[in-house]
Amino acid sequence: MFILILDTLNIMKNCRLSLLTLVFALLSISWAEAQYGYGNGSRYGRQRSGLPRGPEPQQEEAKPLTAEEIVAEQMPQIMEVVPLNAFEEAVVSSILTKYVQQSIELRILGLEADKMREGMEKIRINQKAELEAGLPADKFAALMDLQENGFKKAKQKNKKKKKGKKPKD
Repeated sequence: MFILILDTLNIMKNCRLSLLTLVFALLSISWAEAQYGYGNGSRYGRQRSGLPRGPEPQQEEAKPLTAEEIVAEQMPQIMEVVPLNAFEEAVVSSILTKYVQQSIELRILGLEADKMREGMEKIRINQKAELEAGLPADKFAALMDLQENGFKKAKQKNKKKKKGKKPKD
């Protein structure tokens, strides 16, 4: 009988040891899974997709606009504010193109801030003198006002005019 009791105790010890080993293994597996994040909807881990990815489309670099393109964009706004005939429009367009090209070249040189400022000021003075010589006084004044106040304010004035009251039917 004593052997039976000892045998039962050995079985209980083995069973308890097996049970503790099983619990420890289960807990360590879940702990290891939490460290690497497997099985959690790919919220953690290496962030790899199961699907193969194709080549990425190459983004085109924005090319800087040329002087002609810049002036072509500004001319409709100038024509809205300053009524110019065809000859005056050609004069303004050629003068602006010439001096926008000079300012682009000055920026490309990448001079110091003081020299850059002096160069831009010379360009503005020369442009102003040529425009004054090529346009009537009232149109020249309107164009200078537009350039000094910027094109954005002219756009805002046009938007305010368009937002007027709607006629009642």
